[in-house]
Amino acid sequence: MSFFGKLKNRLFKSSSKIDEGLEAIVSDGGEEETLAAQTLPEEPAPDLPEETPQAPEAPTEIPQAPEPDVPAEPQPVPEPDLPQQTPPEPEIPVTPTPAPTPEPEVPGNSPVEVPQEAPQEIPAGVGDPRPAATPQEIPLETPQEVPTQGTGFFGRLLGRREDRTVVRRALDDDMLESLEELLIASDMGVDTSLRVTANMAEGRMGRKLSVPEIKQLLADEITRIMEPVARPMPIYPTKPQVVLVVGVNGSGKTTTIGKLASQFRAAGKSVVIAAGDTFRAAAVEQLQVWGDRAGVPVLTAPEGSDPASLAFDAMTKAQHDGADLLMIDTAGRLQNRADLMEELAKIVRVIRKKDPDAPHNTLLVLDATTGQNALSQVETFRKLADVSGLVMTKLDGTAKGGVLVALADKFGLPIHAIGVGEQIDDLAPFDPEEFAAALTGSNRS
Repeated sequence: MSFFGKLKNRLFKSSSKIDEGLEAIVSDGGEEETLAAQTLPEEPAPDLPEETPQAPEAPTEIPQAPEPDVPAEPQPVPEPDLPQQTPPEPEIPVTPTPAPTPEPEVPGNSPVEVPQEAPQEIPAGVGDPRPAATPQEIPLETPQEVPTQGTGFFGRLLGRREDRTVVRRALDDDMLESLEELLIASDMGVDTSLRVTANMAEGRMGRKLSVPEIKQLLADEITRIMEPVARPMPIYPTKPQVVLVVGVNGSGKTTTIGKLASQFRAAGKSVVIAAGDTFRAAAVEQLQVWGDRAGVPVLTAPEGSDPASLAFDAMTKAQHDGADLLMIDTAGRLQNRADLMEELAKIVRVIRKKDPDAPHNTLLVLDATTGQNALSQVETFRKLADVSGLVMTKLDGTAKGGVLVALADKFGLPIHAIGVGEQIDDLAPFDPEEFAAALTGSNRS
């Protein structure tokens, strides 16, 4: 299954919530209307008769072509006796008979030996089967089959459309207010929800809309917001390129590092991982499992040791080995813990002693289930660690996937990847169209 298929299936909580909300909004004050399928059968109906009469008309003209009473000309058919007379050279002057032959071009084109076989087949074929039978039988059968197919498959299809009704509601202030509340409930944020609904209503006030139409408008607007931030993590020629991964406890940093390392390794990059979460033994073990799976070395330190010291040693080894990427894991820390945030700032200072431009990438891993709390996390981590890009995980476990839209609208930070599971292929580059379609439950065009 493609990543979009997984994303759409696993974001059912968000899409179903928006779907149910839109159904309720449109049903409240909406009116049932029959689909404009009545015009659909009228259009194909004239198309079929217009084509079918043309088919029979063509055969009527074709029989008129043989109307010169070709059978009258085949009277020269007894002329097969002529070839018996033709061997004698004196009877060759019987050529006056070829004078009519230029009209049936076949004897003129065929030599003397061929006409003996051709005229015997052609007069019998020219009379009825070849020109007349094929056009008369095919058009007569096809018009009978085409309408039956049209009334059978397309007729049933159109018939279903005729029976279907759609509920539409005029876009007014009350409907806009309900849409805003629905988007805020999906964690899209107040400011972003107001901006999205305002753009959706522009030039459409008073127009009757159905649920699928609203979904498409919403998906288009979300795509427009997300497109500027959908960028993969840049790769620089610097060796090693230091990637610092930060985030709160349980956001999925360790798993994200393992998946990224495996993907970079598959792309031909040499990767080194530093298990900087020295306070949690499970994090080190988890990284070692991912390192063994991806064929990437994992540098560790004794439990409780200084993570800044490990980061310094990891940079030294990566430079010595000529590694392309050095990915440094860090311990989870809450954005409101000043002491832990200061420890993160220390790691950055120590790294920059080895390379003033390091870290070249600082990825903030966010848990989609935290909702609006992700906004405060981004704001705090940006100040201390100079966050350069975001990775959103656990989108499959929340009904509030709209927080990613709020983050893109407020901060404009690049979104490198999103995750919807624990498998290696459940982390993929962020695609705004796929995300918008999955979030709103609309069909991807």
